[in-house]
Amino acid sequence: MNEIVKQVREEAPLIHHLTNQVVMNFTANGLLSFGGAPVMAKAEEEASVMPSIADGVLINIGTITASEIKAMILAGKAANKKGIPVVLDPVGVAATSFRTEVVKEILAEVKPTAIKGNAGELAHLAGIPWQTKGVESIGNGNAVEIAVKVAEAYQTTAVVTGKTDIICTGKDVIRNETGHPFLAKVTGAGCLLGSVLTACLTTNHSIKEQALTAVKFYGLAAEYAASHPEVHGPGTFIPRFIDALSFEVEEMERR
Repeated sequence: MNEIVKQVREEAPLIHHLTNQVVMNFTANGLLSFGGAPVMAKAEEEASVMPSIADGVLINIGTITASEIKAMILAGKAANKKGIPVVLDPVGVAATSFRTEVVKEILAEVKPTAIKGNAGELAHLAGIPWQTKGVESIGNGNAVEIAVKVAEAYQTTAVVTGKTDIICTGKDVIRNETGHPFLAKVTGAGCLLGSVLTACLTTNHSIKEQALTAVKFYGLAAEYAASHPEVHGPGTFIPRFIDALSFEVEEMERR
């Protein structure tokens, strides 16, 4: 974990975000704190150009509109051609048929390095029944089965977030237990994780180590922030969490 975090901070990878309007500021500040460099660009006119100067691409459909679909596909294809990581965050894919079709269109033309989402979102991609409420997952089931099926179906690394995060690389299944309930009370917490994950995927380590570092460090930062004596709820948690994303692993583990 230390080596990957260190490399991100030394290289400050530029991550091209095609993300949702609700989380842009939070995501940009969080990635900057972690050590990456964000660029928010979703115009179709530059979608295939921006990846040429970027180190990774994040596609997040949280506030998707019809006019944005082509840009996401163009950016993803350009990233695939260049050989840089692409992370797909299919926010609320199970909520409407429109979102489902958008993700199908993207996956038909773009090969994501990783697909990250909650259990409800990835269960939908895997064809496994699951209860959702809007963009939130409220059902119960086998998250490992979901991760394995998504990884196999799309030849990718699946990251299922929750109280216990599950990562399936196609070869390995890894669990992560770090995190804090406040994350579920902050809009965009999952979206920012997608950004941190993309940054970690730019390093020269195995995808197993990269994905585990992203979720483990993110959860550790949340635990550290929540332990601060001036944090009393989600509102006071947010600035401490942004701070914690810039800290060293050892500093947070000493709490």
